[in-house]
Amino acid sequence: MSAHTATAQTTTATSADIVRQVGVISAVTFMLIAAVIGVGAFGGTRVQDVQDDALSATGSYLAPASQAFSIWSVIYVLMVAYAVWQALPSQRADARQRVLGWWIAATAVLNGLWLVAAQFTTLPLTVLVIVLLLVTLGWTFHLAVQNPPRGVRQALFTDITVGLHLGWVALATVANSSAWLTQIVPAEWGQAADAVGIAVLVVVALVGVGIAIASGGRVAPGLAMGWGLVWIGVGRAFDEPESMPIATAAWIAAAVVVLVPIIVTATRFARNRA
Repeated sequence: MSAHTATAQTTTATSADIVRQVGVISAVTFMLIAAVIGVGAFGGTRVQDVQDDALSATGSYLAPASQAFSIWSVIYVLMVAYAVWQALPSQRADARQRVLGWWIAATAVLNGLWLVAAQFTTLPLTVLVIVLLLVTLGWTFHLAVQNPPRGVRQALFTDITVGLHLGWVALATVANSSAWLTQIVPAEWGQAADAVGIAVLVVVALVGVGIAIASGGRVAPGLAMGWGLVWIGVGRAFDEPESMPIATAAWIAAAVVVLVPIIVTATRFARNRA
């Protein structure tokens, strides 16, 4: 078995497996604590209110409406479910957990670190952390694709969890970077906002298509990206800064990233039946 491919169930547990299980639980716990602080509990400032409101729903032309962020509840629930499930004795020596466990833990830590960076550091550092999170999620998802799940539970707790996290963070990286650039570019550059925004959304759609094709039609990343894109459209259509061209482009991109993985999956299924 290669370092990155789990081909069989391993039955002999080691101390390293227990360390991995504890590490995942610790990482997800850290992420949850950071999330609680990030929503303004314990007297803290909500994320959308820090950094001079740069991260709010009106912070840039590519910021999604505030309703979009409810997806975090789904991602956090799935991450907690994964942490509990992978801690079961039946998963301790599982070959797939040995490949994915520490990487999923790393995504949880970086998720929490982004919230810490947003609260206590600078906007450029939030961009750096979220890019690192995106890269780590991309690699983790790649490993999940290379090591197909055995059964529904593995697909739900690993692939769907990582896929939704990846798709949403891909959108969040665009919004975060746009918020930073909005703060530093000259005001007159706003005249090109529509053209630049549409160009970025085209790239986002291409990235979604690339993920769908490379993963053989996994739908979770596209669903999360599509969710974020729909709410970018809503934000630009009904809130400030207003831009119907960007709203329209966002809705078209949403349709693309959701439909392409479905088409890829249907095509593969039809080919296998032929």
